[in-house]
Amino acid sequence: MHFRCTLVLSLLLAVTAALPSLAQATPEPTRFVVQLTRSGDNYGHRRALLQIDKVLTDLGAKKLHFEVVAYEEGIHALLADNSATSQLLTKLANAGVIFKACRISMRAWELKEEQFPLEVEFVPAGAPEMIRLQMTGYRYWRP
Repeated sequence: MHFRCTLVLSLLLAVTAALPSLAQATPEPTRFVVQLTRSGDNYGHRRALLQIDKVLTDLGAKKLHFEVVAYEEGIHALLADNSATSQLLTKLANAGVIFKACRISMRAWELKEEQFPLEVEFVPAGAPEMIRLQMTGYRYWRP
């Protein structure tokens, strides 16, 4: 009887010790950097954000992490007054998607930070941000 109690206690201690390593075994989300440079013509900006939403829905938001870098004409997708994208941007931001606006494109289009929703971060330049994120392990996707 004493042997069984010792055996059960040893097994419980072994399982308890293994729990932290099992929790760490959960894979990190796959990270993607999304280039948003397309025109808003024909709902191009909205279609790009809808594709991100569809991927998150189908594959699982916990398995994926997206950072959207908008520059050139894509900068307009992140504007607070963009009726085609503003609600979708908020939904995606609430799901963990990070949005970044290029300051060079903002200057070119004469846009100010106040014209963007709070969910948008600002980076000095879009193209270098794309490359920087890829150098840190992000995968590239251009919807």
